[in-house]
Amino acid sequence: MFDVSLNDLRRRKSEKWAAYPPDVLPAWVAEMDVALAPSIRAALDRALELGDTGYAFPGELAQAFSRFAHAQLDLRVPPEQVFQIPDVMAGIAQAVLAFTERGAGIVINPPVYAPFFEVLNTLERRAVHVPLKRDETLRWHLDFAALEKAFAGGASAYVICSPHNPVGRVWTREELARVAALAQQYNVTVIADEIHGPLTLPGARFASLVSLASEGLQCVAVTSASKAWNIPGLKCAVLIAGNGEVRARMHKRLAAIPTEIDSRVGHFGVHASVAAFRDGGDWLSELLAQLDRNRSLLLGLLRERLPAARCSAPEATYLAWIDCSALGIGDDPARYFLERGRVALEPGTKYGSGGEGYVRLNFGTSSEMLREIVYRMASAVR
Repeated sequence: MFDVSLNDLRRRKSEKWAAYPPDVLPAWVAEMDVALAPSIRAALDRALELGDTGYAFPGELAQAFSRFAHAQLDLRVPPEQVFQIPDVMAGIAQAVLAFTERGAGIVINPPVYAPFFEVLNTLERRAVHVPLKRDETLRWHLDFAALEKAFAGGASAYVICSPHNPVGRVWTREELARVAALAQQYNVTVIADEIHGPLTLPGARFASLVSLASEGLQCVAVTSASKAWNIPGLKCAVLIAGNGEVRARMHKRLAAIPTEIDSRVGHFGVHASVAAFRDGGDWLSELLAQLDRNRSLLLGLLRERLPAARCSAPEATYLAWIDCSALGIGDDPARYFLERGRVALEPGTKYGSGGEGYVRLNFGTSSEMLREIVYRMASAVR
């Protein structure tokens, strides 16, 4: 699966491989070094053969996702509560607009996915920071006392990253039940970015917030096949309404702006997403097994080559959150590794408070490439 040659990877024109000079190994943006899943390739080949390159139509998307969610995510959601959207951030933006007013406080948990900050600023909402807590084992946790304080202080919504990017935590059903109870108590809308849910690794179990939603909780989840099947450039995602009332509100919102939603969904994205959800389960299982092996390999390489770098095992995603503060390489380790080791990593400061001294490393690549990435990092600090 990760057997695409380095020469072929360098021929790609996507952002991961085009943004840096050829002597740099890219391990930054969330894009894997995999061949396309056969079911997706077949669907796109059929479309090309037919010249089927027109505007997107949802077709079987909601039904395919509903069946996939039931079989793989233990989530029972009727197709009529599933909406087509261009991408996850578009879905989050529309949910924020549907359920909050300009100037409203929106809770987020830094360090967290960088576009959260940008979208709230663009929408003229106020980000209320409730940072994650890290324990002595480097495991990250939600701060429920601070969450309740923010909710009680008048926050209108909570945008939660579940599983969390970049720290790799899969919030347990019990943790999410506490979130749901607090949100319902204080009438806070919960908007869950669940794009990495299908990438939950062995040892953890994903639960969707929608599966915990009651009629009294305003809850929206957004997800996509884009990360798990490596098709972010094809532009298609889904928004899931937690109940009938939320469905009606989101339908009204999305129906009013078709040019911002329907016309920006990629037609190939719909084809690929349906193929992924309907026929891509075996491919995904093989991917997860390989990512599990890469996770173990990465942690072993860090212990051997960079023992001062600290990293807890990610429970989901192919992204590792590495504390480099003890390496003595300054406040911007990503820049240091790029300049001295010719490895491109994501700087922790992109993810807000708590990201200082960290880098995010993408281990969704071959074992050979992963070894070379860590060897270059280690050589850079000698």
